[in-house]
Amino acid sequence: LYYLNRFFNFFDNLLESSSTQEVEVSNEILQFFDKVLDTLEKNKGLLSSPINDTDKKTILDALGQAGDDYRSQVYNHAFSGRKTTLSFDKLKRFVSLSKSYLEHSIEANKRSDNLYHAYNLMTVNNDNTISISYLSEMLEGQVAVLSSGHLDGKETLNVLNALKKSKLFRKDQYSYLLYPFKELKGFLDRNTISEDAVLSSELFQEMLKDNALQIIEKDVNGAYHFNGNFKNATDVTEALEKLSGTKYNDLLATDTPKILQAFEDVFNHKAFTGRSGTFYGYEGLGSIYWHMVSKLLLAVQESCLQAITNGEDEIMVGQLLEHFYEINEGIGVHKSPELYGAFPTDPYSHTPGGKGAQQPGMTGQVKEDVISRFGELGVFVKHGKLYFNPCLLRKEEFVSKETRFDYLSLLRGNQSIIIPSNSLAFTYCQVPIMYHIADKDHLEITFKDGTSSKVEKLVMDQKTSEKIFKRTGDIIRIKAFINNSHLK
Repeated sequence: LYYLNRFFNFFDNLLESSSTQEVEVSNEILQFFDKVLDTLEKNKGLLSSPINDTDKKTILDALGQAGDDYRSQVYNHAFSGRKTTLSFDKLKRFVSLSKSYLEHSIEANKRSDNLYHAYNLMTVNNDNTISISYLSEMLEGQVAVLSSGHLDGKETLNVLNALKKSKLFRKDQYSYLLYPFKELKGFLDRNTISEDAVLSSELFQEMLKDNALQIIEKDVNGAYHFNGNFKNATDVTEALEKLSGTKYNDLLATDTPKILQAFEDVFNHKAFTGRSGTFYGYEGLGSIYWHMVSKLLLAVQESCLQAITNGEDEIMVGQLLEHFYEINEGIGVHKSPELYGAFPTDPYSHTPGGKGAQQPGMTGQVKEDVISRFGELGVFVKHGKLYFNPCLLRKEEFVSKETRFDYLSLLRGNQSIIIPSNSLAFTYCQVPIMYHIADKDHLEITFKDGTSSKVEKLVMDQKTSEKIFKRTGDIIRIKAFINNSHLK
């Protein structure tokens, strides 16, 4: 839901900037589109307040029917091959209306502690309603809402402050758990049916009297347990169906729902989310999942850049930046080997409670960390132009004395250059870029033929940028002279 909101924001801008007025789509897709749009239009009045469980069912049924009609048409009759024109005005109306529903849902998922729900559980009830229940707070949900594009700077700060105070923060590593830690039941405490559930079912009681073990049994300590061969509720249902025609037949109609509910109460399969909630190692309970922490870092960086671009309150921006730097410092590459429990420059999957980093490998974390680092250095591309805006870069990163910088060049293999004090260097598409603190922003670009050019701002033109992107080797060095006011 949160990322869909982000996509619709992107799609909205794409439609607004397009000169196209209409597009041809298949008749089947247009019919599906029209039914979805009609459902959203008919129910938009509900967005002015919380949507009740009956109306949730009404909306979902209509949207589901639209999808079912489309799927049945295509599966049974294939595509007709005919196309119809869809106007961009209609498409824009659909996007705008969809965003209203998405934003309503995002607000509905805000918790009282300023975190946001994620992975909600939907239950279709017998009274023709749909109810929503919630799992515990999750880091992934907070990352998603921070990435959604819905929150302003202040709301983002509220989420980050709440996250730092939540059960997801792990102080020893100064980072965040995927799920809150919890103590699992011991083996002997599992698969135990409450006495109230047993007393509520006459079928349970009759089978216990008869010592009929198909469903339930009582142990020597007086505790009640489901048949140990049951894997899920389907197994329970099948066992109950086999009682049809027996002495228990008359009790099946009234007690089957009670027994299935008791089974769910014991095992809570509905809330099963895999290893993160069921055991301790391998990204399990108490574990930091490093890829998600790096996704958090990138989401917070985007929020910081957006707040700076929008000229939001400087104090609030400063507090956002504190969170960004803290999350960054909590990632392995900034830690000692003793604290990290491994080589800090190596990517690892997770860090369980009481152990160092586990499961080395080229994890997804690397991608986010590389993107975040270039964002921190202030390297961006817009309209095909490379530009520099190191508004997140700290002055302490600039070297205090003359230093050698080694890099792999496009044409000559391993190379090194000397960078002076108050500078730093990195490569972009294998072109060395040096930052120098200066009074005035400007660029000095050195070409392969020995010539150079000066640009009176930190933006390169499209033609020169393209040479870098294509790694032509025509540009051998870029010096960016950056006004001190840009830096933190």
